[in-house]
Amino acid sequence: MSSSTVGVGADDLVTGEAVALDLPSAGIGLRIVSGLIDYVLGMLVLIGLQIGADAVFGGVDDALTLAMTTLATIAALVALPTTFETLTRGKTLGHLALGLRTVRDDAGPIRFRQALTRAMLGVVEVYGCSGVPALVSAAVSSRGKRLGDLLAGTYVVRDRQRIKLTPPTPMPPQLAGWAATADLAPLPDQLAVAVRQFLARAHTFAPPVREQLGARLLDEARPYVAPAPPPGHHAEYVLMAMLAERRTRDADRLAREARLRERLLPPDPVGGVASQPPSPIPSWGTGPGGATTGQPSSSA
Repeated sequence: MSSSTVGVGADDLVTGEAVALDLPSAGIGLRIVSGLIDYVLGMLVLIGLQIGADAVFGGVDDALTLAMTTLATIAALVALPTTFETLTRGKTLGHLALGLRTVRDDAGPIRFRQALTRAMLGVVEVYGCSGVPALVSAAVSSRGKRLGDLLAGTYVVRDRQRIKLTPPTPMPPQLAGWAATADLAPLPDQLAVAVRQFLARAHTFAPPVREQLGARLLDEARPYVAPAPPPGHHAEYVLMAMLAERRTRDADRLAREARLRERLLPPDPVGGVASQPPSPIPSWGTGPGGATTGQPSSSA
C-alpha cells in the first residue's frame, strides 16, 4: 500500500476540500436485528395473503389455488420490499426501526433496480436458506454486505450517523514566509485526504510510526511544491504549511471570483432586486427608395 492511501480507503468519498466523507456501514448486529424484523413482517404478510387466497379460491380449483399462493408469495417477499425500499429511498421496516438505510456503493440513493435485485436474492438467502448465506457473506465482507448487496452494488449504512469534518489545519508560524511565496500545485485527492487525516490523527500513532508516515507523505507531496521547504523543519510542520496555504489561496480565489461576478453580472430579479429595463433599440430611418439614412428615426 502506497503512502497516498494511508488513512483513506479505495471506496471513500472525497469532497472538493479533500475531506473523506465517513458513511460507516451498519454493524452485523444491527443488520441481524433489522433482518429479523423484515423477516417477521414478510412471513406475516405471506401467511395473511395465503389465508385470504384459500378463503376465496379454496375448493374451487387446485391449480387456481396454487397460482394464487404463488402470487401471494411473490407479492409478500418480492413486490412488497421492493416497493417499500424504492419509495423510501432505501429503507425497510427494520431499517426505519433501527435508523439504517440502504445506499449504492457510491453512497447515492438506491433505485428500483437495486431494490428488486436485493429482494429477489433475499428470497433465496434469507427465506429459503434461513439467512445463513446472508450472515456468512456479511461476516466476511468489509461493508457487511449480504449476497443481494454484492449483486446490486449496495450496502447498509447508519442513517442517523453525523458526519464530522476536521477543523482547518493551522499554519506553522516558522513556515508562513516560505509557504506564502512557494508555488503550490493542487495535491491529488487521495494524497490530500491522506495528509489531512494523518495530521488529525498523528497524536494517536506511536513515535516511530508517526515519524515514518510523516516522512513518506512529505516525499509524495514534495513534487507539488517549489522551491523545496527549508531544511531542518519537521515533516508534519511542512505538511501543515502546505495544506494551510492551499486553503488560504483557495479562499482568496473564491472571494475574488465572487467580487468579479458582483461587478459583471446584472442583479438577479429572483433575489428580490428589481431588474433594469433593457435600453430601447433604435430603429433607423430610410430614405427614398428604402435606402438607410444612417440616422435614428423618431418614434411617436
